[in-house]
Amino acid sequence: MLEALYIIAFVVAGTTLIAIVQLWQARGLPEGPAPALAGAGLDGRPASLARALAENGGKPVLIAFWATWCEACKFEDGSLEALARDWPTLTVAIQSGEPDTVARHLKDRGRDFPAIADIDGRIAEAWKIRGVPTHFIVDPQGNVRFRIVGFATEWGLRARLWWAGRFSD
Repeated sequence: MLEALYIIAFVVAGTTLIAIVQLWQARGLPEGPAPALAGAGLDGRPASLARALAENGGKPVLIAFWATWCEACKFEDGSLEALARDWPTLTVAIQSGEPDTVARHLKDRGRDFPAIADIDGRIAEAWKIRGVPTHFIVDPQGNVRFRIVGFATEWGLRARLWWAGRFSD
């Protein structure tokens, strides 16, 4: 019985520590109205948060900041591809080179999801990105509802997208 209590205490302490670290990592990231996000997609066509919100029937938008050199991001790219089939998604490759370099990276990994190459870092700066991966869920009204720093599971992101769409103002 005492051993079970130790296990429970360990799990509670670990979960609390993880929550505190995630809150600390998200400090300073945008809250409320989302900053502008616009650029050219890897295919050269314009991509923007405003357009994603306007063209997707009141669905929330997933924004994911990642990098070609980021190992945690590589674990997530399959999830981003799956999410992009079901939800409006914008991804921003930071510190990853020119659009053709980013496109080649995705092709080499067998991935196909929308991406903007943030060559000069302006988008990352506007969103106050300090590390990757970093995710935002923006509700249909353009407000940041969730901020996730670090690895995120597909189902965790799906749940947040559902929540932001269901319970937005």
